[in-house]
Amino acid sequence: MSNIGVVYTGPGSVEVQKIDDPKLQAPDGRKLEHAVILKVISTNICGSDQHMVRGRTTAEPGLVLGHEITGEVIETGSDVEMLEVGDVVSVPFNVACGRCRCCREGDTGVCLTVNPERAGGAYGYVDMGGWIGGQARYVTVPYADFNLLKFPDRDQAMAKIRDLTMLSDILPTGFHGALQAGVGVGSVVYVAGAGPVGLAAAASARILGAAVVMIGDFNKERLDHAAKVGFTPVDLSKGDNLPEMIAEITGSPEVDAAIDAVGFEARGHSGGEQPAIVLNQMMEITRVAGGIGIPGLYVTEDPGAEDDAAKHGNLSMRFGLGWAKAQSFHTGQTPVLKYNRQLMQAILHDRLPIADIVNATIIPLDQAAEGYKSFDSGVAKKFVLDPHGMLAS
Repeated sequence: MSNIGVVYTGPGSVEVQKIDDPKLQAPDGRKLEHAVILKVISTNICGSDQHMVRGRTTAEPGLVLGHEITGEVIETGSDVEMLEVGDVVSVPFNVACGRCRCCREGDTGVCLTVNPERAGGAYGYVDMGGWIGGQARYVTVPYADFNLLKFPDRDQAMAKIRDLTMLSDILPTGFHGALQAGVGVGSVVYVAGAGPVGLAAAASARILGAAVVMIGDFNKERLDHAAKVGFTPVDLSKGDNLPEMIAEITGSPEVDAAIDAVGFEARGHSGGEQPAIVLNQMMEITRVAGGIGIPGLYVTEDPGAEDDAAKHGNLSMRFGLGWAKAQSFHTGQTPVLKYNRQLMQAILHDRLPIADIVNATIIPLDQAAEGYKSFDSGVAKKFVLDPHGMLAS
């Protein structure tokens, strides 16, 4: 196979290196007859990867990155019954067994068996079970019959691969945030963060029927792109009174639903980190009995935090405000399998042009380090890696 992959080599650094060829086995060496090996067609750089690369997690150097994977089946275990060599599939970033209580109830983001350290597993991510990442030429996917979403037609899938590659994470994640915030027909919605997940949340709010979708950020390039694809930008650099800024747009300082697509590395107007600022703003602007979806990442350990409490995931939240307003909060990893088939149909039938919305930009696998640096600088792009040149062709 001659596998190569994107390897985290230390804070601020990734390299494309030769890595082991995948096998039908678990990180602990157990044989996995329910697994398949994929030739990776596309694999995306995610903002969650950036948290590790910045040194903001306990990730160790040597970790092979990548949890947003689309691929072609090239080998199957003897226990795989519903997939064949040649099938083109989307891989949910959640590693899930399909057998435990959480999986059987649809909560695949917190599978109880695939990670000995905590509930929930993922590819190429710290504390998520040791599963090898998919920013590579080839990767192993366990519990394949349960986890993989097969595209109905290969040619159709390849024609829409820039869109379909978003099914592995950011599109279902944005959709989950919008749905859990209670977005529906006529909703007035505010999304914090104009990065790819924020744009995916905004796109999801729109397809769910929202009347107004606002996106707040400090990054002018990202705000300009958000406006270009049809959302209402809120330039947070122009003031610190978010309710007033929203009222200038809608006539009311409150929204029906708010979505936090920023997470624990949030910054305030002072320029310094304020990891709870977005959550507190969400409670301030969301109406009484409204909903707040939180697809942005929060961690239990943040060694790079600026205060001791935040280093252990303790944030200074005005939770009493949310309680007093009877607001609903929803957090946690997205259970991708709940949404990816429906979202696939929306893409295939031209209802959701997510690649254009997030400005999907294809680069070769060997340019991954440059892609990470560019993405970290705040460009309005979602980088899609092309390990075999199949997208470029």
